[in-house]
Amino acid sequence: MCGIVGYIGESEAAPILLDGLSKLEYRGYDSAGIAVYDGEKVNVVKSKGRLKVLNELTHDGAMLPGNLGIGHTRWATHGSPSDVNAHPHYNKNESIIVVHNGIIENYLKLKKKLEKKGYEFISETDTEIIAHLLDYYYKGNPLETVAKIMHRMEGSYALGIIFRDHPGDLYAVRKDSPLIVGHTKDGNIIASDVPAVLKYTRDVFFIENEEIVRMTKDAMEFFTVDEEPVEKESVRIDWDINAAEKGGYEHFMLKEMYEQPKAITDTFSPRIKDGKIVIDELNMSDEEMKAIKKIMIVACGSAYHTGVTSKYVFEGLARIPVEVDLASEFRYRNPILEEGTLVVVITQSGETADTLAVLREAQKLGAKVLGIVNVIGSSIAREADNVMYTWAGPEIAVATTKAYSAQLIALYLLAMKFAYVKGHLDDAGLADMIEDLKALPVQVEMLLNNKEKIQHFANRYLAAKDVFFIGRGIDYAISLEGSLKLKEISYIHSEAYAAGELKHGTISLIEEGTLVASVLTQKELYKKTISNMVEVKTRGAFVLAVTNDGNQEVERAADYVIYIPETNKYFTNSLAIIPLQLFGYYIAVGRGCDVDKPRNLAKSVTVE
Repeated sequence: MCGIVGYIGESEAAPILLDGLSKLEYRGYDSAGIAVYDGEKVNVVKSKGRLKVLNELTHDGAMLPGNLGIGHTRWATHGSPSDVNAHPHYNKNESIIVVHNGIIENYLKLKKKLEKKGYEFISETDTEIIAHLLDYYYKGNPLETVAKIMHRMEGSYALGIIFRDHPGDLYAVRKDSPLIVGHTKDGNIIASDVPAVLKYTRDVFFIENEEIVRMTKDAMEFFTVDEEPVEKESVRIDWDINAAEKGGYEHFMLKEMYEQPKAITDTFSPRIKDGKIVIDELNMSDEEMKAIKKIMIVACGSAYHTGVTSKYVFEGLARIPVEVDLASEFRYRNPILEEGTLVVVITQSGETADTLAVLREAQKLGAKVLGIVNVIGSSIAREADNVMYTWAGPEIAVATTKAYSAQLIALYLLAMKFAYVKGHLDDAGLADMIEDLKALPVQVEMLLNNKEKIQHFANRYLAAKDVFFIGRGIDYAISLEGSLKLKEISYIHSEAYAAGELKHGTISLIEEGTLVASVLTQKELYKKTISNMVEVKTRGAFVLAVTNDGNQEVERAADYVIYIPETNKYFTNSLAIIPLQLFGYYIAVGRGCDVDKPRNLAKSVTVE
């Protein structure tokens, strides 16, 4: 959510700010603004709407000369999207300028205190109190002032701050909201995520919780909230800069769907050695793995759906009981973490607020936490006891595709490793599964190359009001993700149901012409699911089926069938999800939706 960019150096700041913010558009936003110091005053330009409005207002930054600046894309939390509520915010005489990601939970209390001191507020935001709070405590020492307000603010925040009295300094602060800084060839830069800085530097510093950065055009210093100096080492980012560009595709989402074969390969290849699964990141001996009695998988959104899939995989393959929780629910249900429980948290960004809170809570309760993460150096990557990277590369579209596929692979590998160590999978069985795993990239590519068939079918349902997805077992988990893909980018109402639950009430929603997508990849459940398809078809539904090659029986109950290649029954999600991703994508394109940046959604949800 939201995006921050800041720059101090020899170059003009405004073009760098606008370029960096453009690389953060995927995070979701409804307004944008920049502030640039021109040597005499800090000029602020901000507006509701997309970044192109800000580019037009500033003539691509040419109207705002200066070598020091901060910029922001805002996703509204406190106050509606508007020019006034857009960042940056400032004190009365515009001598202290702030951009902020996160939520100040005690802002009302602080606001009342400041109003009693005579401060006036022009916006509805919690961020404006930061500017006034800085003004209230400022006595000429910015570092001391920043530290004071950090002791008084509750909640999450990443801040970029300019003090007009100190034109050679740029300050950055972090607490529970991501922030990175890095050296460029002629200055220093701050940002809330890696894509914003790739054009300017590959060596970045990840700011830890409650740390302050003071940077000049030539140097940067790090401090604790108690103003103690901190030594830090930079991290090299090896992402291909082209991975954060569209590369000729109409949308990032389509490009990232086509990157799934590579993401799958890159995730499993380093972990298959001499015919065995080797996951060094686990940092667990075979004896320690054998001692695991239960696994709790916790995630949000699509990552949660990979967890639902892996429950069937772990329990069926490794015979380990698995609970799958939504992170936002796990936090508040007083969970029981018995000895021998491994907690696995899954997140693409590694910054998801609810998931990060689960990690910390689980560690407080004495559990070992494994993070499955895509972003190197992210909060969860740093704080988890162990981290397993998915190696999907930067994912820009809000609706995940390749990160989801890479997460599935990581979970398959974990389940296979546990099954082998616990004696539920022998050498021959492991070898067969590894061969099926290695075949997935080619099979995914084949399905992607069949996109015209999916596009043709999608065009028939551009005006759909309701779409239902049904399946059993792993197929139910696939249905959850297929439904989410459709509704989050096309805005069509969609629901996923365990097929056996239709008769318990939901079949009453089926009307003449309603589209029902049925997923059938588990052979032992074919007949059961086909009977559910017949139930909805006799009530007027048009039935789309996604099933394995050779399942001709499905054609008597379906109106339209998409076949996927044969693979191990535990890996079918990796194939069946591809046509459902394409279906959602082409529906959204046909309806004229902003596919990469769907309304009201953000890529990295860093607030509750």
